[in-house]
Amino acid sequence: MSTGLIIVIVVVALIVIALIYVASSRSQSRKREERREVAGRHRDEARQRHAKADKHEAAADEKAARARREAAEADERAHAARQEREAADAHHQHAAEVDPDDDAERSYREDPRSTEAGERERDR
Repeated sequence: MSTGLIIVIVVVALIVIALIYVASSRSQSRKREERREVAGRHRDEARQRHAKADKHEAAADEKAARARREAAEADERAHAARQEREAADAHHQHAAEVDPDDDAERSYREDPRSTEAGERERDR
């Protein structure tokens, strides 16, 4: 083999190696860019989902606070109703004690709203 032929083979081999390297480098760059795009889409999706989750969480917190407030108001109303009922019972009882007629006492005991009548119904 002549020296010129060896030089041509080496140059061709170097060119082929260089072409393979450039093609490989471009392919890796293209794959890297595609991965960046996919990652960007995933980040966008994650941000949207976080925002949606925050919105749902805020709505749930608001609903829970409203429920606690309504429960507290219901407790207050129930307490006020008990106090009113006790005051009404006391007035009925006092009226029955003061009234010389026995009918007032009987009507108080038979009044379904009185505490005594409610206790009698439960005992039955």
